[in-house]
Amino acid sequence: MTGEVRVPVSGGLSPWWRAAPVEAEPRTVAEFLARAEEAMAGQKGWTFAVKGREGLVLSGRASSATYSATVRRTTGEAWALHSTGATVSKGVSKSEEIYVADGTAYVRKGAAGWAHGPVTDPEFADKVEDPIAALGAFREYGDEVTLAQPDGRVELRARAASGPLTGVRDRAVVQKALRELAPTLRQLRAAGVTTPESAIAVGGVEELLVINPSTYRVTAHTFKCTFLIPYDGQRIRYEQDVTERTSGTYDEVVAVPEGLG
Repeated sequence: MTGEVRVPVSGGLSPWWRAAPVEAEPRTVAEFLARAEEAMAGQKGWTFAVKGREGLVLSGRASSATYSATVRRTTGEAWALHSTGATVSKGVSKSEEIYVADGTAYVRKGAAGWAHGPVTDPEFADKVEDPIAALGAFREYGDEVTLAQPDGRVELRARAASGPLTGVRDRAVVQKALRELAPTLRQLRAAGVTTPESAIAVGGVEELLVINPSTYRVTAHTFKCTFLIPYDGQRIRYEQDVTERTSGTYDEVVAVPEGLG
C-alpha cells in the first residue's frame, strides 16, 4: 500500500493505540526471584502442605521421624504464620502447633505447654517451615544458585556435593544444613558421641525452589541434607528431607491466641 497515514493532532492517539509496555521475561536467578517475590506478595496469604523426614542410621539400624503439617502464612510487612501438624516416631504420633507473629515463634508439642522465642533463634527457626522466607534465603546464596527450566517449570537450586565438611562449611546452603543438624548433634554429644566437627563429612546438601513460569508463583520448595559422623569405627548417617507445596491462597487472618502474644 502506498501513501501516507496521518494521525490527527487534536485528541491524540485513541486508547487502543496506547499499549502497555511489555515487561521482558526474566532470565537470571535474581530476576526470577524478584518476580516470585512480587507474585507471592500479590495475595493476602498462602496455604502450604508440608511433609518431612529426619533420621539417623548406624550399623544398618535406622531411627527416624516423619512430619506433616498445613501451614497458613499471610504476606506483607506484618506477616504471620500458623502451622498445625504432627510428628510420628516409633509409631507414636505427637501433635505440633506453631504460630509466628511480630518476630516471635510460639511452639507447642503434644500436651506440653507453649514455648516461645525469637524466630531467628535456631532452636525455633528450624521448626518453622516457610517457603516465602526461602525466597530471601536464595537471594543470600548469591552465586551458589543455578537456574534450569526443564519440562515447563523454573528450578532454582543450591547444592553442595559430598566431601569433608571443612571444605564447604562456609557455603550458605551448608550453613543452613548445619543449623538443621545442630539439635540432633547436641543429642548425640549428650549420648557420648564426641566426634569433632572437623571429622564430619557432608553426604550432600540440596535446596530447590520451583517457580511457575507463567505466574511466577512458588509451587514447591524442598530441602535435603545428609551428614556422616564417625563414631566407634563406624559412621552415623544423619538425613533430612522436607518438601513444601503450595496448596492455594489464604484470605483469613492469622492471630496468635490471647495470652500468648
